Amino acid sequence: MKSIYLLLLLPLIISTGCRKKDMNDTEIPVVEASAGLITWSPSFPTGDDPLTITFDASRGNQGLKSISGNVYMHAGVITDKSTGAGDWKYTKSSSFNVPDPASVLTPMGNGIYEITISPRAFFNVPAGEKIQKIAMVFRNADGTLVARNRDNSDIYLPITESGKLDVRFIDPEFEPLYSPAPAIQVQVVGQELNISAIASKAADLTLYLNGVSIGTASNVSSITTKVKLTTVGSQLVRVVATSAGVTAETSFTFTLNGTVQEASLPANAKDGVTYINNGRSAIFNLYAPGKQFVYVIGELDDWKATPANFMKRTPDGTRWWVQLDNLDPDKEYAYQYWVNGTLKIADPYSEKVLDPSNDSFIPSAIYPSLKAYPTGKTSGIVSIMQANQPIYNWKNASFVRPDPKSLVIYELHLRDFLGNHNYSTLKDTLNYLSRLGVNAIELMPIEEFEGNSSWGYNPSFYFAPDKYYGTKMALQQMIDECHIRGIAVIMDMVLNHSFGQSPMVQLYFDQATSKPTADNPWFNTDPMHPYNVGYDFNHESQATKYFVKNVVKFWMQQYKIDGFRFDLSKGFTQKNSGTTDAAVSTWGAYDASRIQIWKEYNSYMKSIDPNFYVILEHFAADAEEKELSDNGMMLWNNLNGAFNEASMGYIGNSDFSRAFYDKHGFTQTDKLVTYMESHDEERLMYKNLQYGNSAGTYNIKTFETALKRQALVAAFFFAVPGPKMIWQFGELGYDISIDQNGRTGEKPVLWDYSANANRKALYNVYSKLINLRKNNAVFATTDFQYNLTGSIKYIVLKSSTVNVVVTGNFDVTAKSMDVPFPSSGAWYDYFTGATVNVSGTVYPTTLAPGEYHIYSSSPLK
Repeated sequence: MKSIYLLLLLPLIISTGCRKKDMNDTEIPVVEASAGLITWSPSFPTGDDPLTITFDASRGNQGLKSISGNVYMHAGVITDKSTGAGDWKYTKSSSFNVPDPASVLTPMGNGIYEITISPRAFFNVPAGEKIQKIAMVFRNADGTLVARNRDNSDIYLPITESGKLDVRFIDPEFEPLYSPAPAIQVQVVGQELNISAIASKAADLTLYLNGVSIGTASNVSSITTKVKLTTVGSQLVRVVATSAGVTAETSFTFTLNGTVQEASLPANAKDGVTYINNGRSAIFNLYAPGKQFVYVIGELDDWKATPANFMKRTPDGTRWWVQLDNLDPDKEYAYQYWVNGTLKIADPYSEKVLDPSNDSFIPSAIYPSLKAYPTGKTSGIVSIMQANQPIYNWKNASFVRPDPKSLVIYELHLRDFLGNHNYSTLKDTLNYLSRLGVNAIELMPIEEFEGNSSWGYNPSFYFAPDKYYGTKMALQQMIDECHIRGIAVIMDMVLNHSFGQSPMVQLYFDQATSKPTADNPWFNTDPMHPYNVGYDFNHESQATKYFVKNVVKFWMQQYKIDGFRFDLSKGFTQKNSGTTDAAVSTWGAYDASRIQIWKEYNSYMKSIDPNFYVILEHFAADAEEKELSDNGMMLWNNLNGAFNEASMGYIGNSDFSRAFYDKHGFTQTDKLVTYMESHDEERLMYKNLQYGNSAGTYNIKTFETALKRQALVAAFFFAVPGPKMIWQFGELGYDISIDQNGRTGEKPVLWDYSANANRKALYNVYSKLINLRKNNAVFATTDFQYNLTGSIKYIVLKSSTVNVVVTGNFDVTAKSMDVPFPSSGAWYDYFTGATVNVSGTVYPTTLAPGEYHIYSSSPLK
């Protein structure tokens, strides 16, 4: 059996040195804080006196290591009125993205920056309110680069009440967390360690190790001890200062490791946490090849690393596991993995996490009784485990998904769709979508992502629904209610990349380069393609494939999700195309290895559920997309540009014939998900109002005309066979630019649109068109012809029971054309109810600008 001896500090005193106050001095000498991410002078700042803060950009997460411009301190204070670490008061800057001239630091050279402030005056803290800490991060001018602690938590500087006795350690170095923690690396038996502590005034100082005095000094401001590391086990170092009958103390803990045991993983252990013995025991299982040692720390043992939670290593060296007993199955426990004595991470397989920076801003009405973050016990994201979780009893066990041919997907972003941005309110809003007629909704990413207000394409925990939108049960209830109404639920799945909050990124990450290390099992050191954000998954890695399959299986089974729309699916490649815009064409070329990756993933999902929707945001060569479609996958089809040109009345670039699957070389009608708008495209109505064409009195920039142009393009859009997707509020002519408040920033939630008669008329047109598709098989036909290049465009659809002709004038002046009809005789105008008589195979048509008709050879349902 192999073993590794890993030590983390102390026991035997070698020497004690004390710095005494000179009898002629009247002031205690200033001892500057030990080197670290931030240092400060004086060592015990008060809220009212000048304070110099020094920031070292090479430390912490190194977010500003190579910055060339100004560095700003984004800061607030924690006062006696704060509720926790995230409750900053009197934040100096009005906006994180706007530089504050008063908060700029002075460069001192070699990545060192300084700023001097008087805290109470700087932050404008009212007299009488006690400042306990300064909370801060450092950033560049627009906030796109941010320096924080090594674990990406915020930085805190303690404030001492004026005249009060205080004491703290300066050696070993402490990380400036909300509850300062020693930044001690693993050491081996026999090495020596310096321990130094300072007091805010002359005092009698005593150092203790596990309750035994290891050094004393009288009437001094500092004490230093050198110790030799010899003993394995849990250790507690404490310093006590006494002056004029007043006592102050502080302490830190650490653990010296024993032998790492090798043992095979129990057969019943899954990834993450496996409950046994009716939930009274749990097996923790972490995939972390090449690490030296791992502990489970948390509420199970008061966040201490003990021999009981020291994890075993599997013989192949890839996994770490331990069984912990005496659990309460009904209790939620917070926990983390502590890896190599330097890194604390949450469990990658967590179904719920706690975030010290963002959870306090989630209303209790959205997430009731959310467990409090263990402030003062640890830092960073923590996982939550509970054996006996509340179980949702599904009402609908027989949901049959809509045929892809008739699929009408409603893409929505909970934050910008509903004022309460939660699953429960969405469940109560389904009547609106049912009346519209859509038979599927597509949720923008809902897996736990960084921050609260986000589009969600910055994911970090793939098994945890983001708490900003509500509870697990609320999500399940919403999905169940959709199924009761015949509405499928499609989830936007982001597996091209992950962000720095991800424990899988953190486990193998080089702070110096701000990149994943070469031995990261899941991520590329450098991205392989353009448009990448975050850290790029390597989908040829078996570790990544294993993880992805676990993720999709989890959501399919736990939440009864009906399909995934895979974000940036073209990025699932190890062909290095480069990351510049010039590389986009190379990236989109036929890629056999990428096709194989997607065939493998698709086969896996279809093995679980043969009728599952697999939708790719791919935009690659037609030959590649055809091969994927032939394998059963569906492809996003972005026609925003052409439809918008048509709606604005500019004919030259208004050909939207690629809405038809044959233009892509596809052989099936149900594999091309076409859309005019998505979360990622400018809104048609906004561009109509801003840039619409005009001639004489006909002006697309006028509100009513702009809405009617939306109805015109919708008539053609919904007539094309194949699945369709619409973006939220497009049916009401949403006219807020995608760039308002920043591209991914919060947008107005405008349900009052429904009260406007013109907008309501557009909604009614959408509803009629959607129900036409659902109720008449001709809209799924493979027998069609079209001409979509000129001013007057037409589509002809044929079936054994009814034929349909759609025609419209997209110009801004009246136009005439002979429109082909499959047969002569009476044809019925769907919208007006009128009848036209066609002689021969063409119908001479003159249409006013924006005029359109849907004719059928017999009345449509």
